[in-house]
Amino acid sequence: MAFTDTLQHAWNAFLSREPTYTNRDLGYSSSYRPDHIRFSRGNERSIVTAVYNRIAIDVALVNIEHVRLDENGRYTETIKSKLQNALSLDANIDQTGRAFMLDLVMSMFDEGVVAVVPIDTTYDPIHTDSYDIKTIRTGKVVEWFPQHVKVNVYNEKIGRKEDILLPKKMVAIIENPLYNVMNEPNSTLQRLIRTLNQLDLINGQTTSGKLDLIIQLPYVIKSDARKVQAEARRAEIERQLTGSKYGIAYTDGTEKITQLNRSIDNQLWSQVKDLTDMLYAQLGLSQAIFDGTADEAAMLNYYNRTIDPILLAITEEMERKFLTATARTQGQAIRYFRDPFRLVPISQIADIADKFTRNEIATSNEMRAEIGWKPADDPEADELRNKNLNKTDNPMEEIPMDEEEIDETEMDDEEMPVDDEELEDTETEDDPRFDEFLEKVRKILGG
Repeated sequence: MAFTDTLQHAWNAFLSREPTYTNRDLGYSSSYRPDHIRFSRGNERSIVTAVYNRIAIDVALVNIEHVRLDENGRYTETIKSKLQNALSLDANIDQTGRAFMLDLVMSMFDEGVVAVVPIDTTYDPIHTDSYDIKTIRTGKVVEWFPQHVKVNVYNEKIGRKEDILLPKKMVAIIENPLYNVMNEPNSTLQRLIRTLNQLDLINGQTTSGKLDLIIQLPYVIKSDARKVQAEARRAEIERQLTGSKYGIAYTDGTEKITQLNRSIDNQLWSQVKDLTDMLYAQLGLSQAIFDGTADEAAMLNYYNRTIDPILLAITEEMERKFLTATARTQGQAIRYFRDPFRLVPISQIADIADKFTRNEIATSNEMRAEIGWKPADDPEADELRNKNLNKTDNPMEEIPMDEEEIDETEMDDEEMPVDDEELEDTETEDDPRFDEFLEKVRKILGG
């Protein structure tokens, strides 16, 4: 680009502001992100948020795609559709595909059920089933009807959440498959949340700076005059403690002070530990999964018992609501694909790559893509064959077995001696095909 073109077309965010945006009405504004998920029921003040976040991140790392299957239900290709773009790259103006999945799973854990609402479509989904989904958002179901649901969803046009009434056939309503463990009022997770909230309340009271003192004065406090005198004495001690640099106060020798904030074992912390271990067992979790030290067996158990049921609930509901019966008949589906090499250490990649290419499971370029290397230019890198075997240019052709194609010049009487008497004996065979073959041999031998 020439220097004059640069001066004419270049743009700077701070200098090129004509017309200026500061004087325009851009709509509703706030100091925080209005579409961001906010937990309810005290979940935001509990350590179970770490459990929600860990599972949601692992679910969001799995690719969910709009694919085409063959007649046997096997994956053949990824369809380049608007729905595929929303699931993988651009869910809406505020979220990428993975950010949308993270929002979906976190909302599902918090509420127990979440609605995936198509926002922008090519045709009106209320009047037709043939439409493409351009953008999607998560919503909270606030009211249920026989054929409809009222959903609280973020409206990006005005910058606020709104309640809209939509038919169930166009909204993917995904229920938490772990609902009985996480969302039931007396479930293990809810009991853990209540216990943690009680423990936080007690810890807050203990560390609030209160002394919890009882002052025993040297006289009986029954009359109003004595009560006023006792209040004045208490205020005096408070003034001394707050006004002193080191929190020191003096009392009379006849006064006695008793402190009440003794440590009392209320068994809350042991209950928290027991409930946490029970929750981890029911969710297929362990402490090693959170700190990244889990072995292959623990991670496999975690994915099979926790991650896969969530992904199945999401993909099956999306396929049921977002793909018509005709599309499903044509082989269209929504599937999830987990990277099998994500948890494999680099020391085992070479051995796995050798086994995959040697057994003709993957090509060399496919394995290079998993490592993160660019494809090789060699055409043989895209061939699905065993590289340890030599490649033959001319495959072995079938040798003709017809007797008429036998070269007479290559036949030698010494190599194939045939006695006439033996031939005459064989003529007694009843099989006509044998007689025909014998006649051909006589002609070759010149008999």
